[in-house]
Amino acid sequence: MYKKIKLKAAKYIKLEVSDQNGSRQTIKHRSDGVRYLEVVEKCSHNIPFQNRELGNNIIKLSSSGEIDTLIIDSINCLGKDGQDIFKTIKTLMDLNVKIIAKKEELETISENGEENKLMKTVINIMSSIYEHEKDIKMQKQIQGINIAKRKGAYKYNGGNKPKLSYKEFISKMKNANCLKYLKKGESIRKAAKSSGLSLGTAVKIKKLAELNGDLK
Repeated sequence: MYKKIKLKAAKYIKLEVSDQNGSRQTIKHRSDGVRYLEVVEKCSHNIPFQNRELGNNIIKLSSSGEIDTLIIDSINCLGKDGQDIFKTIKTLMDLNVKIIAKKEELETISENGEENKLMKTVINIMSSIYEHEKDIKMQKQIQGINIAKRKGAYKYNGGNKPKLSYKEFISKMKNANCLKYLKKGESIRKAAKSSGLSLGTAVKIKKLAELNGDLK
């Protein structure tokens, strides 16, 4: 890591997992002598920015004042989805880090050091939208829980489908056939094959049947 080097600027490049190149951090020099940290990170797009090893380091460097500018090819590399991208941008803006996105031709702070008012407005709007979506999602979860409780399916196992009783489990056609073969003295492997079940399921049937007195 380069936490003790005053670089001021960093460039973050996100690589796909299929890319042959790996993650790396390199100090680069521009033609005018300015140094910057080039961060190349290879990881799944499903990982939130702040959960990425090098993405998290960008946040740490920003928090400590090591860098005040982040250059990216596109804002898409700043998160796994829209909400995560928004979170990353807001975090960096709160830390007074200037974001320069080439594809979107976006700069969050102007040359004279003033915050981009349009960007600030967009951030506030997106914040309201995501908070609203979060509330709706929470309401749907509560509604789902209440419906499950009324059906008696939630109070036993947190909303998952209730576990089958032994009678319900063994009454399934394939399971019942497997038990029938086991009662005839067939081996577990042959009983599983004859009834179209996996060996693991046949073993489970045998154990449960023995526990419930259906098989000796």
